[in-house]
Amino acid sequence: MTPDLILHNGLVTTLDRANPTASAVAIKDGKFLAVGDERTIMALAGPGTQVIDLKGKRVLPGLNDNHTHVVRGGLNFNMELRWDGVRSLADAMAMLKRQVAITPAPQWVRVVGGFTEHQFIEKRLPTIDEINALAPDTPVFLLHLYDRALLNGAALRAVGYGKDTPNPPGGEITRDANGNPTGLLLAKPNAGILYSTLAKGPKLPFDYQVNSTRHFMRELNRLGVTSVIDAGGGFQNYPDDYAVIQKLSDDDQLTVRLAYNLFTQKPKEEKQDFLNWTSSVKYKQGNDYFRHNGA
Repeated sequence: MTPDLILHNGLVTTLDRANPTASAVAIKDGKFLAVGDERTIMALAGPGTQVIDLKGKRVLPGLNDNHTHVVRGGLNFNMELRWDGVRSLADAMAMLKRQVAITPAPQWVRVVGGFTEHQFIEKRLPTIDEINALAPDTPVFLLHLYDRALLNGAALRAVGYGKDTPNPPGGEITRDANGNPTGLLLAKPNAGILYSTLAKGPKLPFDYQVNSTRHFMRELNRLGVTSVIDAGGGFQNYPDDYAVIQKLSDDDQLTVRLAYNLFTQKPKEEKQDFLNWTSSVKYKQGNDYFRHNGA
């Protein structure tokens, strides 16, 4: 059998304890055909085989992330501000100021996790007043882990949280002495309030969501992730909110293999969701790049 692709002159991590490293691999139809030394693998090459010289570089198996939210997270990825690895709150706030300046109405500035106050030399989160000073008119939503979120005044107005807004199930809207929301949302006893509030933000146009999700997958690829399990949830309803990822699958533009779990999002209607899915979705339906994984 002639391989489609040969990678040679490299360091191939095999994850085989008996033979942990090889210098070349042969691939056929997207699967490994052979792993071994230069002479053995190069002898398999045919006239149509693509041969890539790794020039001594290391090759690792692609990583699988077994709990991600690509379906949801990709939709606004291009609009998110990332504080991953930022060393100081001062730098983070400078980034926030720049992002506010280029964010068109009615879009929000979102910092959706990926950071903690302990990474900052100041060892604290920004105050609501500090956020309001930088963004008096642009909604800002800062998600800290899954325990809290900070919303500036513009974001509170955008989501409609006021003095008479009751605490939703699964969360607390903290208030000042007069009963007005302060902008701090607490996940008590769960993160429902964080998901539901974030879901109130404006959506990008469909084509923008497609492009944003494509960029999200490329970022995963950059980090070595080639396959994921999407855990569902976060107010993503099937099939309506899966149109973007389905479009990318239909157009053969997925760059990660994605197995998705369905997660009912309708309180007190969970049974009906499961009944609907039982009749409309089959376990493992799809293909190698996009398939149903369970509910």
